[in-house]
Amino acid sequence: MLKKERYAAFIDHFSENMPVAETELLYDDPYQLLVAVALSAQCTDKRVNLTTPAIFRDFPTPYHLAASNFDELFPYIKSISYPNNKTKHLLGMAKMLVEDFNGEVPSTVDELIKLPGVGRKTANVITSVVWNQPNMAVDTHVFRVSRRLGLVTMTAKTPLEVEKQLIRHIPKEHVHKAHHWLILHGRYTCLARKPKCLECSITHFCRYFEKNKSAILNEQNTGFPPKK
Repeated sequence: MLKKERYAAFIDHFSENMPVAETELLYDDPYQLLVAVALSAQCTDKRVNLTTPAIFRDFPTPYHLAASNFDELFPYIKSISYPNNKTKHLLGMAKMLVEDFNGEVPSTVDELIKLPGVGRKTANVITSVVWNQPNMAVDTHVFRVSRRLGLVTMTAKTPLEVEKQLIRHIPKEHVHKAHHWLILHGRYTCLARKPKCLECSITHFCRYFEKNKSAILNEQNTGFPPKK
């Protein structure tokens, strides 16, 4: 299958079967989403969603958060991975929002990555989710699934390389949804250790399945997974 055909099949399938694709993080405004995404690094969305309600209640704006301190904020975050660094980053982020952006979350990647704790992936998430900008955040799910499906080459070794290839081939109007399509497919079907190929509805354009079809089918009887 040609790459052009693979992308067309990918977009057609998910446009029909997942027309509404959204983040599973819970938020009400850009500030809340920024806090949630910053906390979600190497942590599950489920854990973040259990943590953020108290933060949003007691620190409802960047001004409230900027007026806080480490000892006050840390107890809210201690159940999250890397709580020390994330506490420091949230405080620094809030202070910069107040001092440099009048308490508003900036709408460009270049401005967002100036904030403490905000890298390119987080900035792409914010601009894509809030403003539907054609930016592709590449997390572990997007990286893994796009390579397995054959949307990007196996020589793409970094998130930035994967991002550039996906942006090059996905029409702008689909990019913000395609990010969630890849994440959700990776989270629930195309699992890292043992993809659920026999339950998957897109094996007809998946390079991984094409390459390992015999081994995947044989696994039903032997219990040995195919090589990646």
